[in-house]
Amino acid sequence: MIRRYTLPEMGALWTDQARFEQMLRVELAVAAAQVARGQVPPDAFEAMRTRARVDPERIAEIEATTDHDVIAFVSQVAETIGPEGRYLHLGLTSSDVVDTALALQLKAAGELLLSDAERLTTVLVARAREHAATLMMGRTHSVHAEPTTFGLKLAGWAFEVDRGRRRLAIATDEVGTGKLSGPVGTYSHLGPDIEAEVLAQLGLHADPVSTQIVQRDRHAAFIAAIAILGGTLERLATEVRNLQHTEIAEVMEPFKAGQKGSSAMPHKRNPILSERIAGLARVLRGYAHTAMENQPLWHERDISHSSAERIILPDATILLDYLLQKATSLVQGLVVREDRMRENVERGLGLHASSRVLLALVERAGLSREEAYAIVQAASLRAQDERRALRELLAVDPVVARRLSLADLDACFDDRAYLTHVAEVIARLDALAPAGTRPATAAPAGGAR
Repeated sequence: MIRRYTLPEMGALWTDQARFEQMLRVELAVAAAQVARGQVPPDAFEAMRTRARVDPERIAEIEATTDHDVIAFVSQVAETIGPEGRYLHLGLTSSDVVDTALALQLKAAGELLLSDAERLTTVLVARAREHAATLMMGRTHSVHAEPTTFGLKLAGWAFEVDRGRRRLAIATDEVGTGKLSGPVGTYSHLGPDIEAEVLAQLGLHADPVSTQIVQRDRHAAFIAAIAILGGTLERLATEVRNLQHTEIAEVMEPFKAGQKGSSAMPHKRNPILSERIAGLARVLRGYAHTAMENQPLWHERDISHSSAERIILPDATILLDYLLQKATSLVQGLVVREDRMRENVERGLGLHASSRVLLALVERAGLSREEAYAIVQAASLRAQDERRALRELLAVDPVVARRLSLADLDACFDDRAYLTHVAEVIARLDALAPAGTRPATAAPAGGAR
């Protein structure tokens, strides 16, 4: 991933240095198990443990000749150990080390993403509670429907992020799977007992039946979970983009001092962060497709997945880390214009009350649903065409006037009715974060585009 979207903690997990250090960790864990079985002399292991170092530059130099990165790695580390280096990589095939080390990297990356998602959920919950009663117009097909509250919108995002976090937790656990079963998974050089001992020590699952590699359904599920969570962030960002339209103007992204929106138009305050989140989420979905293409490898393995994984696994985790942190800062700093929300409700001419009038005519006035619907629809269309309040037209409709009192009609247009059960729904957020939980401070909302 380009440095523009790479945050330090996640980026550090995917450097060449980090990769080779995890491979060395696997090698030393195997050697320690072999000492207990008399396969490696204790003094040789001590030399390996104390002297072994990785040098990515030297590995690259050796690989230029060998054209094999694992052989280059083993050769370079053996150089730092000395004569005892001949016990390094004893009984192992390359994928034993590579796939197990990769599992360690993916598990660490997944745990960092889970922490990011938890912080975002906490922030969403806090803002949902803050705006639990902030009335706004709900829209379906981009058209006014009935009022909702901004808190309910935020609460929905909070639960969706949490679902994504739980999916990712399962996938992270599954992708934390290694193998030490040899060239085709038959344990021809090391026994299953060594695999079980080493992987338990490393905190990984053992693939119950592997080939030369750990099967890639786990990796596909991991990247799919990342892509789905990215889709949730895009849904959030798309709504912010829509609500920041000039004609709607109900929310605005944070806009720091000195920030500029356009080189030509000084008035511009654009939803650039939401647009960035939306764009990068699309990249994650592309990575998920590639991860699924990596599943059907030939026979006990081929190498077609390897080159793709060198890109998609670091990039997907780095991108989601970036997106989660930016989404957190976006939600924390989001400017909510409650006055504009109320204004937009009022601009709707009361049309959102059409369903309540329909019910009143059926339940209280005794009209058939078809007759009541025709009356309310006709009045609603006329209200839109003439830009007149729906209540005004219904009050003088002869059928409505005979069947409903003005008090009954006024009750249909009382927006408090839409908030009756909001507190009950908002209370469900306690399952995600108990009331009083303080959201963590997020990174600044600005940054690279």
